[in-house]
Amino acid sequence: MSTRHFRYLLPFVVFLASCVGYVAIAENAPNKVQKDKKEETLSVTAAPLLPIRYQVDLTSYGEVKSFETTQLSSQVSGTVTSRNKKFSVGGIIKRGEVLFSLDKGNYLAALSEAEAGLVSAEAALIKERALARVAARQARRMNKNKVTDLFLRKPQLLTAEAKVKSALSLLNRAKRDLTHCNVVAPFDALVVAKHIGVGQYVVAGTPLAILDNIERAEIHIPIAGFDAPFLPSNVAGLLASVTLRDIARDVKRTGQIIRDLGTIDSETRMTSLVVRLDDPYGLKTNKPVVKFGSFVKVDFKGTTLDQVYKLRQDLVKNDNIWVVNKEHKLATRMTKIIRQRGQYVFVKGEFEHQDQIVLSVPDYPENGTPVDIKTKITF
Repeated sequence: MSTRHFRYLLPFVVFLASCVGYVAIAENAPNKVQKDKKEETLSVTAAPLLPIRYQVDLTSYGEVKSFETTQLSSQVSGTVTSRNKKFSVGGIIKRGEVLFSLDKGNYLAALSEAEAGLVSAEAALIKERALARVAARQARRMNKNKVTDLFLRKPQLLTAEAKVKSALSLLNRAKRDLTHCNVVAPFDALVVAKHIGVGQYVVAGTPLAILDNIERAEIHIPIAGFDAPFLPSNVAGLLASVTLRDIARDVKRTGQIIRDLGTIDSETRMTSLVVRLDDPYGLKTNKPVVKFGSFVKVDFKGTTLDQVYKLRQDLVKNDNIWVVNKEHKLATRMTKIIRQRGQYVFVKGEFEHQDQIVLSVPDYPENGTPVDIKTKITF
């Protein structure tokens, strides 16, 4: 064939080859699509969605403080004659233990005078009672119109009885003043400040020392706004774990929530609870010491959440999770995060029967994508 004829036939050959190729592609296209679809079926790991009951754990921090601080003063005046060796700043003294003593000389004399006054008043009363009996016998032989209360010595008898009561009161006061010469601790106490020494003259009512009550301590703990909804309606009586972080070891004690302060802080917008810690210095027990001023961690139980789901935090994106539905296809479900704890969140949501949460989410998931559950595990 000449070159000229080949040049005219070449376009027809190319056209014919194109038609044959198109037909071949068209015939094989459905199988190819099916094959690709089959290859695009994803394998995922999933777990059943099981609702649980979860009791919320609440944590806060606070400073350990004495629930009561007293400015100590003497009820009588006098010169300090002696003091307890433990009556120094930082000293710990038990309830009823003598802190210091005042000179008792004047008060012993006052006691003796009061005792003598009572004896004299009682003697006068005995005399008046005898005179009243004599007057009563005489009155029986007299005209009744001439017998008066004064003749029967009734006013004199009342006066004598009143003097006995007065003398008895003076005696009791003298005894009390003598007792007050020994100033004692009103409770198990930590001496915070001391303003007296031996030989010093003190005046009744003058502040002499500051004592912290160590029979129990209080811890005021703030409750953040995101924790407040999980507080029980009545917090009084709840047990709390009190932990003091130490370099050597953690000190753990058990306290009790006794009240809500009933106000919200104007700056932090937090409410506060009060935790009671008995015997913080271990004076009556062998429990570890938690000193005033210590900063401690307080853990306690909050409300119980019903019908919630515990999920890994990374599985929740924009309040949505991926699930495998009953048709074995990917689907999204809306959730509401109720509580976050570490790497987990507790959510509520309207899930369908047989929904399983996807634990290995594909890179580009789409609703309706068919999947095979490669590994079904308990989450």
